[in-house]
Amino acid sequence: MATFAVALAAVVSAVVLLYPHGDPASLPAALEGVFPGPGDVVVRQTALEIDLPVGYDLVDLVVDGVPIPPAEVYVTEPTGEWTWQPGRGESTEEWTAGDHTVYVRWDRTAGGNPDPGDYTWTFRAG
Repeated sequence: MATFAVALAAVVSAVVLLYPHGDPASLPAALEGVFPGPGDVVVRQTALEIDLPVGYDLVDLVVDGVPIPPAEVYVTEPTGEWTWQPGRGESTEEWTAGDHTVYVRWDRTAGGNPDPGDYTWTFRAG
């Protein structure tokens, strides 16, 4: 019985330490998803993913105050997924340990009236 109690305590402690705290952040209507999410803890090799509806363009991507040139951002147009990853020859070579702040700005460029928006969030690299 004591072994079970210790195991249960270890599991609960791990969940509290590793699982993001609080409720999931609510995203603006046009933003379908971001990864890593607000408050997530990730490895240093993680890529940023911004998921916008088809017909929207990512206008600005700023990471830790550094604007990321559009040439460094990969887009999968049929799904509206925009991806950027630090690496050799990129604006940032690697995620350093600690908090990172991402700012994105977008606008609808096809299929309707303009629908600009922006969002800022922070995650942590381990």
